[in-house]
Amino acid sequence: MRRTSAAGLLSALGILIACLWSAPAAADFRLCNNTSSRVGIALGYKDADGWTTEGWWNVSSRACETLLRGTLVARYYYIYALDYDRGGEWSGQAFMCSRDKEFTIKGTDNCLARGFDRTGYFEVDTGDQRAWTVQLTESGEQGPQRVPGMPAPGGALPGMPNAPGGTPPGVSGLPPAVLPGSKP
Repeated sequence: MRRTSAAGLLSALGILIACLWSAPAAADFRLCNNTSSRVGIALGYKDADGWTTEGWWNVSSRACETLLRGTLVARYYYIYALDYDRGGEWSGQAFMCSRDKEFTIKGTDNCLARGFDRTGYFEVDTGDQRAWTVQLTESGEQGPQRVPGMPAPGGALPGMPNAPGGTPPGVSGLPPAVLPGSKP
């Protein structure tokens, strides 16, 4: 009986050490594609060096991707997304630079004069959290709501991608100035 107790104690001690040894939770900016389509993602953000836009991350249907690793350095981030399979986009009123091929662009001024596209990104307010996950959803769906005090389970952002020439869907949780809209 004593041998069983020692084995159980060693097993419990091993589990405790494994739990204490595990790495702390990642503090990243992630995007989850909760649609049935493949999507392309461009990201805009401001850091110590100024404004930067980057793209493209290709995110499979029902998959997540880490766009920025580490603790977030800003409150606001900006996303532009394309639906590769059905057409349409998630966009907004924050105009920044992009291009068709992979890019990292410093600055947001004079996009066209510098040979880039001028693209409307939608704003993501992380509320100064250390980590955040954006949930892209299809029409009529709502991603999980942000729970204060939890490590960024996700902001319920935007609804259906806009069909070319279509009108923006009503997306709850976004102020009117940043509703996804059609690309001009």
